[in-house]
Amino acid sequence: MQLVTAMAQSDNVEVKRESVLRALCLYLIEEPDDLIREYMVSDVAAIQQGIDGTVLGIYTTRVEGAEVMDHPADVGVVIEGVVVLEDLASVSLAIALLLGLIYAFNLSYPPKFRYTFEVIQKLFLDLDANKLSHKVQALKTKLFSELESG
Repeated sequence: MQLVTAMAQSDNVEVKRESVLRALCLYLIEEPDDLIREYMVSDVAAIQQGIDGTVLGIYTTRVEGAEVMDHPADVGVVIEGVVVLEDLASVSLAIALLLGLIYAFNLSYPPKFRYTFEVIQKLFLDLDANKLSHKVQALKTKLFSELESG
């Protein structure tokens, strides 16, 4: 519900993009909070513990009392428990850079987010789009039928 509220109430395009990425994970039955982890700036121990336990993902930190629609204090990319990028402008930029790092380092997509990254790669970026999993093909069919009828 918080996801829908953020999209409906915010005029900030970055909040809407993040909401769409989280909704994509949910639609594909993947847990967005495992890909994009949120922490409070004041909870340094939780931040470090979360980063140490992350194989591949995004982290955001927010100040106490911040709303979902407020810009995070920090956004970064973590690979193998190491912050490789930080102070990024948005979650959507972090996802794009993470995808680039996956390509540059020839990493495998995290199994828990196989479909999310497949959609980004094959439907959004049109890279190797001729080989789709059944789940992603079903989403593509739905998206294109909506476009054609609307």
